[in-house]
Amino acid sequence: MNNIASLNKEKIKIIFNHKHALIDNKASLNKSEKTLTPFKKKLNLLGAYFSKPSNIILVIFAIILTLTVVIPLIYLLLNTFLIHTGEASLGKIGSLTFNHWFEVLFKSKYNYSISVFYKPLLNSVLMSIISCIISITVGGGIAYLITRTDFPCKKFVSLVFVFPYIMPSWSIAMFWENLFKNSIYLEGAKAQVGLLQSLTGLSVPGGLVYGLWPCAICLGIHYAPFAYILIGGILRNMDANLEEAATILGASRFKILRKVTLPIVLPALISTILLVFASSISSYTVPMFLGNGFMTISLKMKALFNSSVLVGSGYVVATILMIFSVSILLINQKVTNSRRSFVTVTGKSSQVSLVKIKTPIKVIITTIVMFYTIFFAIIPLISFALESLLKTSGDFSTFTTYYWTTTEQTNPYISGSVGIFHNKTIWRTFLNSLLISGACALIAGTFGILIGYAVAKSRGKKLSNYVSNMAFLPYLIPAMSFSTIYLAISTSKPFGFLYRSIPLLIIVGAIKFLPFASRSGTNAMLQLSNEIEEASIIVGVPWWKRMVKILFPIQKSSFISGYLLPFISCMRELSLFVLLTSSGTLLTAVLANYETYDSTQISNGINLIIIVAVLIINLVTNKLTGASIDKGVGG
Repeated sequence: MNNIASLNKEKIKIIFNHKHALIDNKASLNKSEKTLTPFKKKLNLLGAYFSKPSNIILVIFAIILTLTVVIPLIYLLLNTFLIHTGEASLGKIGSLTFNHWFEVLFKSKYNYSISVFYKPLLNSVLMSIISCIISITVGGGIAYLITRTDFPCKKFVSLVFVFPYIMPSWSIAMFWENLFKNSIYLEGAKAQVGLLQSLTGLSVPGGLVYGLWPCAICLGIHYAPFAYILIGGILRNMDANLEEAATILGASRFKILRKVTLPIVLPALISTILLVFASSISSYTVPMFLGNGFMTISLKMKALFNSSVLVGSGYVVATILMIFSVSILLINQKVTNSRRSFVTVTGKSSQVSLVKIKTPIKVIITTIVMFYTIFFAIIPLISFALESLLKTSGDFSTFTTYYWTTTEQTNPYISGSVGIFHNKTIWRTFLNSLLISGACALIAGTFGILIGYAVAKSRGKKLSNYVSNMAFLPYLIPAMSFSTIYLAISTSKPFGFLYRSIPLLIIVGAIKFLPFASRSGTNAMLQLSNEIEEASIIVGVPWWKRMVKILFPIQKSSFISGYLLPFISCMRELSLFVLLTSSGTLLTAVLANYETYDSTQISNGINLIIIVAVLIINLVTNKLTGASIDKGVGG
C-alpha cells in the first residue's frame, strides 16, 4: 500500500511539473512572439499555412484554374468587341467595336438577327424541352422500376441501359437515320432505303427522319441513362422507413409515390431537367447528322466561324450561349441547395418494401423495357455493322466486305478513302484519339484527385470554395463555346504555335472534363474519415506515401472512375474539338467528314470502331477495378 501511495505521489508530481513546464513554455512563446517583427509574424504564419499539403495544392490549382478558365473567359468576352481579320470594312483590325453585338441582337436588314440568332435559338430551346421530357420519363421510370419494384432482369437492364450514354450522341442519330431513311419522302443524296423500309416496306414521313423531332428524340434517348443514374441514385439511397411509415398509415402506393417519393427525388428531378436542357441546347453533332435544314444555335455558330467575315458574330453567339447555359445551371445549383431538407440518406434500415407488380402488367412492362433497352443499346451496333457491309443501303442482296477491304478509292471527294482495314488516316486518327483521350484522362484524373483531397481537407474556406467552383465551371460552359475560347487564344500571336495542334486538344479536353474527375475525387475524399490519415501522420508516413499507399487503395473504384469518365467522354467527343482541329486529326472528325460526303458505309464502320473501343475499355476497367460510369444504381 505504501508503494502504491508513493507511486501515485510521483505521478502527481510529474504531472504537476509537466503542467508548469507547459505554462512556462507558453509564456516564453508569447514573449518571443511579442518581440517578433510584423514581417516575421507573417512569415511564420505563411510557413505554418504551407506546412499543410492541402494548402499548397489549393494555391497551385487556384493559379492553374485562373489561367486556364477565368482569363480565357475574359478573353472570349473581349473578342466580341474586337474587329477581326476579314472584318477590315468595320475599321482597323484589333480596335474596339460594338457592331458584332448590334448585328446579332438587333440587325433587321435581310432578317439577319432572326436568321443568325433568334430562330436557331428557338429551334434549340424546342429541341431541348422535348429531349428533357423524353429523358426524364424514360430514365426516371426505369430507375423507379429497378429500385422500387420487383421488376425482373434488373442486372441486365442496369448494365445495358447506360450504353446509349456511353456511346456518342451522334451514334443514336446515325442509327435513327439508318433505320428510318427512305426513298419516298426524301430526295436526292438522302433518298436511300433504310432498314425499316427494306425489311417491312413501310416508310415514315420525312419529318420523322430529319428535323426537330428526330433530333429531340435522339438526344432524349442519349440522356435517358443520365436521368436514370441521377434519379436512381437518390431512390436507392432513400431511407425506406419514410415509405414504410406511409404504408402503415394506410396510404395507397400511388399516394406514397405522389406525396413521399416524388418530393424526395424532386431536387434530382429538377437538376436532371436543367442539366439535360443545358446539354441539349448546345448539342452540335445530333443536329449535324439529322438537321437537314433544321438550324440550331450550335450549327449556326459553326457556320459563323467558317466565314472569315462573320467571326465576330460567332464570338457573340458563343458568349450568349455560354451565359444562357451557365444561368440555367446556376438556377439548378440554387434549387438543389435550397432543398436540403429533402436529404434522407440516414444510418437507419434501408430494407425497401418493393412494389409487387401484378403478373399481366409485369409482363407488359418487362417486354416494353427489354425491347427499348435492346433496341437502343444493342441493335445500333448491329445496324452500324450491317450498313458498313451493304453496297446499297438497305439492300441485303448487296452484302459485301468491299468498304472494309478494298484498296481502291471509295469516294472521289476524300483523299485516301480506301477500305477501313487499309485506310491509314482512320487508324492514325484512331491512335491520335486514344493518345489524346489517355492524356486528357491522366491530367484530369490526377488533378481531380488532388483537388478532391485539398477541398475535402479545407472545407468551408474561401480558397477551397474558389478552387472547387472553378474546377466545376467548365462543365457549365457549352462545348463549342468552350472551344471558341481556346480558338481565340490559339489564333493570337503569343499562342499561335498551339493552333490546330494536339497539345491544344489535350489542354482543352483536360480542362473541359476536369469537373467529372474533381467531383469524383471530392466525393471520394469526403467519404474518408480524417482518422485514417491522422494515424499515418502520427507514425511519420510522408504525404505522397499516404496518398499512394493508403487513400488511393481505399477509394480505388471512385478514383479510377475519375480517370475513366474523361477518357470515355474525350473518345466520343466531336463538338468540343470541331473548331480546333482539321478532319485528319481525330477519328470523330474523320467520321464527320465521311458522313458529309455521303460515304455512309465507311462512316458507319468508323462509328462501330469508336463504340466498340469505348465499351470494351469501360467493361474491362469495370471487371478489373470495379470502376464504371453505370455505378449510380446497380441491379
